[in-house]
Amino acid sequence: MSIVVVEQPLPPITVRVSNFTAPCMNSKKLDRDLSILTRFHGGYFRISLSLCSQALLWKTLRKPTTDDHALRHIVRMLPSAAFVFLWSFALFFLVVLCVLYAVRCLLRFDSIKAEFSHHVGVNYLFAPWISWLLLLQCTPFLHPNDISYRLLWLVFSVPILVLDVKIYGQWFTEGRKYLSTAANPTSHITVIANLVVAATAAGMGWRESAMCVFAVGMAHYLVLFVTLYQRFVGSDSLSPMLRPVFFLFFAAPSMASLTWDSISGTFDTTSKMLFFLSLFLFAGLVLRPTMFKRSMRRFGVAWWAYSFPLTMLALAATEYAEKVKGGVPNTMMLLLSLLSLLVTFTLVLFTILKTTHLLPYEDPFSSMPTSAHHHDLQH
Repeated sequence: MSIVVVEQPLPPITVRVSNFTAPCMNSKKLDRDLSILTRFHGGYFRISLSLCSQALLWKTLRKPTTDDHALRHIVRMLPSAAFVFLWSFALFFLVVLCVLYAVRCLLRFDSIKAEFSHHVGVNYLFAPWISWLLLLQCTPFLHPNDISYRLLWLVFSVPILVLDVKIYGQWFTEGRKYLSTAANPTSHITVIANLVVAATAAGMGWRESAMCVFAVGMAHYLVLFVTLYQRFVGSDSLSPMLRPVFFLFFAAPSMASLTWDSISGTFDTTSKMLFFLSLFLFAGLVLRPTMFKRSMRRFGVAWWAYSFPLTMLALAATEYAEKVKGGVPNTMMLLLSLLSLLVTFTLVLFTILKTTHLLPYEDPFSSMPTSAHHHDLQH
């Protein structure tokens, strides 16, 4: 009697690395399991923040000025269609991102819950509403006194105020060690959101509402600034791949100076102090290039974190140059505006050429505990 041996195919071998599974076989199955919706997250709204803030910058530069040496005279020579194109491009990209995220909410709700509980991911839930408000501020089709303008402000501001209750409520109620472990540079986005709401309200003439939201944002900014500043050197709350978000350190005071300018009606001493603070923080980061060395090895969506803070700083420099006439303020405005434009254009070019790098084959929230402050939103 003969014995027949039937060989069974071996299952694919997988290796567990960090928070994702890297298969050695059957990569097509991985593509199905980790779809675009699974890999997409709120961090991609960094792109819309950058594009929408660029639109606001160039609208600001197009305003009339009394300074004969200002950059605005050159910008005003450009056709208005160029600004409308930039604004429309930012709007198109923001709508695409919002549609993708809405579909993700319907089909990947578990990922949404994980993101909502993540100490980095939850902060980027403010980003789409900030983007909409920035676009609203520079829209060429509506006036701040229009009813539709004010209704849109309410629609975009209410989600921010609701998220405020969630984020700031946890700071008060989760224990004394919660803030020191959960706070990270991306937490500045929560402050920036309140400041953008206040600036837009001030533009409509609602000074009391603007002052109220501004006070809430600045109170929490002081708490956040002290918390982060005490552990700025050697902080291990973020991975090296997320180091670009440290630029948000000077984005918050830059936005604060612009907001107070909108509320008070002039770029006064308070606005100047906040602008100088943002310049100091910007210099402190730029003079430490080794801090960002590892994050620059491979292109990812985290690189877009460079553009938005630079644009906010350029906006503050523009208002400062309009208030303080002279060669130095205008040179500063010119250099920062060109740097912001160059960085944004470079990121757009990289995004077009390396689109596959924007969605790495991993679920950023897979198997991630809700209170894990040692894990990061890597890409």
